[in-house]
Amino acid sequence: MAERKYWLWLANLRGVSGEMKLALLRHFENDPEAVYWGESGEYRLVEGMSRSALEALENKSTEAADRILGRCDEMGLRILAIRDTDYPDRLRNIYNPPLLLYVQGRMPQFDEEVAVAMVGSRRISAYGLEAGERLAFQLASLGAVVVSGLAAGGDSAAHRGALRAGGLTVGVIGGGHDILYPRESRCLYEDLAVRGAILSEYPPGTEHQAAHFPVRNRIISGLCQAVVVIEAPEASGALITASRALDQGRDVFALPGQVGDWHCVGSNLLLRDGAGLVTDAWDILVHYKDQFPHKIRDMRLEEPQRFGGGPVEEKPPKAAKPPKGQKAKRPTLSLSGDHGLTDDQIRVVKVLRGRTMQVDDIIEETQVPARRVLSALTMLEIDRIVSQDSGKRFTLEVTLL
Repeated sequence: MAERKYWLWLANLRGVSGEMKLALLRHFENDPEAVYWGESGEYRLVEGMSRSALEALENKSTEAADRILGRCDEMGLRILAIRDTDYPDRLRNIYNPPLLLYVQGRMPQFDEEVAVAMVGSRRISAYGLEAGERLAFQLASLGAVVVSGLAAGGDSAAHRGALRAGGLTVGVIGGGHDILYPRESRCLYEDLAVRGAILSEYPPGTEHQAAHFPVRNRIISGLCQAVVVIEAPEASGALITASRALDQGRDVFALPGQVGDWHCVGSNLLLRDGAGLVTDAWDILVHYKDQFPHKIRDMRLEEPQRFGGGPVEEKPPKAAKPPKGQKAKRPTLSLSGDHGLTDDQIRVVKVLRGRTMQVDDIIEETQVPARRVLSALTMLEIDRIVSQDSGKRFTLEVTLL
C-alpha cells in the first residue's frame, strides 16, 4: 500500500511530462519511492530534465496521493502500475505508456487474447450503428475481446454488440470512473463494470476533457492487435485512433461506407490508403487464428453466417403495409416457454406493460437492485424489446402474451 502512494505521487505530479516520468523511473530502476526521495543533483542526471520539471519534483506532498488511494478503495478500483506483472506487455511497449491504470471490473490478460479495438464517430449514421453492433457481436462470438471508448455513437454500438454476444468487452475512458460521461451511457457503464472492465489513466475526480480523448486513444489501440474504424467523417477522433494504431505497428481495418456520404469519408479514405476492408469478423480474425488457435473459433467450420453472426436465411418478403390510418402490428413476446429472458428482465417488462416509466420508478416497483435493473434495461434495449426516450423514460415495444 505504501508503494502505491509513491506511484500515485509520481503519476499525478503536475509540471512533469509523461515521457519525463518514464525517464525518471528508468534512472531510478523502476522504483517510484527512490524517485520521491531523489535530490536535485541526481534529477539533473536524467536526460532532458527541464528547470520546470526540477521545480515540480520539489513538491513532496502526498496529500493528493492519499486522497486518490482512499477514493479508489471506496470505489473498489484496482491500481495497476507499469511495473506490475499484470500490466499488459502490449501496452507497456508503446511510446509513452501510462504509468498507472485505474481498473474497474474484470480486466482480461490482454497478452493472451485476440483484442480488437472498434471506434467510430459520435455522430454515426443508422447504418454505422447497426453494422458496428453486428460486427462486435460476431467478433465476441468468435472469441475476440472488443475494446472501445464508451463514448456515444460507434463506441457504444461496439460495446452493446459484444455484450449481446455474451463476450468480453473493455471500455477505456478519458476521465475518472466516478464522473459519468456521456450521461446516456450509464447503463453501459454498469454492464461493463460487471461483465467486462473499464480502464482509465485518470484518477477518480478527473473531469472528461476534450484534450484527454486523443491521449486516451493510444491506450485503446495499444491494448489490441487491430483497430477497426466503423464509420468516420473526414475529421474524426476515430481517425486519431487509427493513426495511433499505425504508429504502434497495429493492423488497421475499416468498414466500407457509401461513396459521397459524409459519415464515411474518413473511413473510406483509410480503405483507399491501404486499410483492410471488413465485410465480417473473419476478415479480421483470420490474421490471428494461427497465433491464437485456442482463442478463435473458425467460422468456416460452422454453418454459413451473415454479417451479424446469425445463420444465412432466405430474405423474408416485406410485410404488407397496413391500411391507411391503421397502425402497424407490434411484435409479440410470450413470457411462457423459451423466451430467453432473465428473471430481472421479466420483472422489468411486466412492470412496463402499457406504461412509460423512468428508471427510478422501475427500480422501486420491481424491488430489484439498481445495478441489475440497469443491466436488464440495456439488454432489453439491445434486443429492441424496450426503447428509451429523453429523460431516461422507457417504453415496452412489444405486446406481451
